[in-house]
Amino acid sequence: MNEPIQRTLRVLARLLDYPQAELQDASETMQAIIQADPRLCAKRKQALNAWCEQIQHNELLDQQAEYVALFDKGRSTSLLLFEHVHGESRDRGQAMVDLINEYAQAGLILDSRELPDYLPLFLEYLSTRDETTIGQWLGDIRHILALLTARLEERDAPHALVTRTLLALIGAEQDVSLHRQTVSEEKPDHTPEALDAVWEEEAVRFHADSNQDCGSQTAQQQHLTQHRHRVQTQTVTIKDSTRPAAGGHHG
Repeated sequence: MNEPIQRTLRVLARLLDYPQAELQDASETMQAIIQADPRLCAKRKQALNAWCEQIQHNELLDQQAEYVALFDKGRSTSLLLFEHVHGESRDRGQAMVDLINEYAQAGLILDSRELPDYLPLFLEYLSTRDETTIGQWLGDIRHILALLTARLEERDAPHALVTRTLLALIGAEQDVSLHRQTVSEEKPDHTPEALDAVWEEEAVRFHADSNQDCGSQTAQQQHLTQHRHRVQTQTVTIKDSTRPAAGGHHG
């Protein structure tokens, strides 16, 4: 299985991952893959390829610092999908196991350091699936992708190109507008003051709950999470920009 959509998903996964020298070295290859995908419109290809050019030529340490500031400080732009669904709910442990089993059935064995709902990893998994399965999974997480896109665009992050492209593949770009107002009114959660407040809150909760439930999750375990069956399944079709739409999107 080596169709354009699978190759594109692998490129999008890399663009959302922590930037390394290998990413810079692969810029021309990624641009060629993007250019060859008939499902992407010319404007989207141009934007993605321009970003690949920036990644290739900009200082790597600066890109890494920007990535940490964007994704590792605060939860609103977390790339852990279920963070946006259940937050601090305890309904996440079995969900994580279910997703790991989903990967295992596809022949993917995770490194012990990897969390299965990490979006770049999830996209790698999708890149091994057929077009129908890709559409079903993207339909399941479209609300997360739309919210994340709105938040990333609010912070002028180029990474929003990836999540917006994923939405475009299933004809759901319009979902982003549903979150604009809410996102514009959100208090920043990545400032030093906001991070200190969360740390203090987690410390209080941990000490209060530790005698009652030794299995309760600490702040570092907030990334354990939900399962696709918790979200209403939406069967969608991967769109081809070279074909006219047939009656609009049905999700």
